[in-house]
Amino acid sequence: QVQLVESGGGLVQAGGSLRLACEASGGTFSIYAMAWFRQAPGKEREFVATISYSGGVTNYADSVKGRFTISRDNAKSTLYLQMNSLKPEDTALYYCTKARGPLATRTGDDYRYWGQGTQVTVSS
Repeated sequence: QVQLVESGGGLVQAGGSLRLACEASGGTFSIYAMAWFRQAPGKEREFVATISYSGGVTNYADSVKGRFTISRDNAKSTLYLQMNSLKPEDTALYYCTKARGPLATRTGDDYRYWGQGTQVTVSS
């Protein structure tokens, strides 16, 4: 049974930083792409960042490009999201997700397993 457990969320002031982590268990981590999505209250879930199985390819939503960095440690089966220069509009529940294949993708339907999410709140 695949499990994805996110951590690292919290309350931070605008301009601050947070580092999210997602620990995967119960399956093979290193051969699948991973991603972060987020969902704010009253809004649809949106793509944030994705990374290929090896970490060699990454892709970001325009809204976070240059501020967020996705990375992975396959030896530790862990996905990360470094978030800098946070803005109030980054406030959301952040989800870690594991793809159906090895290639980085922005499409939610390409992801099979989802974590429970970690809350990020950015105050102005």
